[in-house]
Amino acid sequence: MTQNDTNLNRSNRRVALIAAGIVAGMTGMAFAAVPLYQMFCQVTGFAGTTQRAEAAAGAVEGTTITVRFDANVNQGLPWKFHQVQNTQTLKIGEQGLAYYKATNLSDQPVTGTATFNVTPDIAGSYFNKIECFCFTEQLLEPGQSVDMPVVYFIDPAILDDPHANKISEITLSYTFYKVDKPAVARQQVTGATAPAVGATRI
Repeated sequence: MTQNDTNLNRSNRRVALIAAGIVAGMTGMAFAAVPLYQMFCQVTGFAGTTQRAEAAAGAVEGTTITVRFDANVNQGLPWKFHQVQNTQTLKIGEQGLAYYKATNLSDQPVTGTATFNVTPDIAGSYFNKIECFCFTEQLLEPGQSVDMPVVYFIDPAILDDPHANKISEITLSYTFYKVDKPAVARQQVTGATAPAVGATRI
C-alpha cells in the first residue's frame, strides 16, 4: 500500500468518525428537544405555558377573572375526557380548584398523558399551577374513571402588565394523548373514581 493510500484511509476514517459524532449529537438533541422546550416554556410562559408555584399569592380585593376549562382527546386514545366545570370566576391571586374527568372506554388497560396551554398566550406568564396531572402518565384500567384536580391561581402581577391587565377571561386547555410505550410499569388503580395516577406538582 502506498503512502497516498494510507493517508486516504486515515482521512476516510476521520470523516466517518466526524459524521458518526454529528449523527449521535443530533440524535441526542432530538431526544432532549422536548424536555428542553418544555422547561423553556414553563420558565418564560411562551406559547401560553403556565408557571409553577407552591402556594397562591393571596386574593386581591376588588379584582376578578374568569377561567374557562377545555378538554380534548387526541385520535387513537380510547378515552372520554372532559372538564367537570366549564368556568370558574375568582379573585386574582385567589387559589382555585378545578376537576377534569377521564374514562377508559376500551377493554384494555391504556396509558395516556396530557399536554396543556393557556389562551390568550400572554396569560401563560401569570397562570400558576400548584398541582396538576399534566405531563404525567396516567394508567386507566378497562372502564375505569378518574377525577383529576388542578389547583391554580392567577398571579397578581398581571395587574401591572399593560398588555395583560385588561384580560377578563383565560382558557385552560388540556389534550390527552395515548402513550404506546409507558416509561415505567404503573401500579393498578382500583375503584371507579380513584384519584389520578401520578398527579404531579407542576
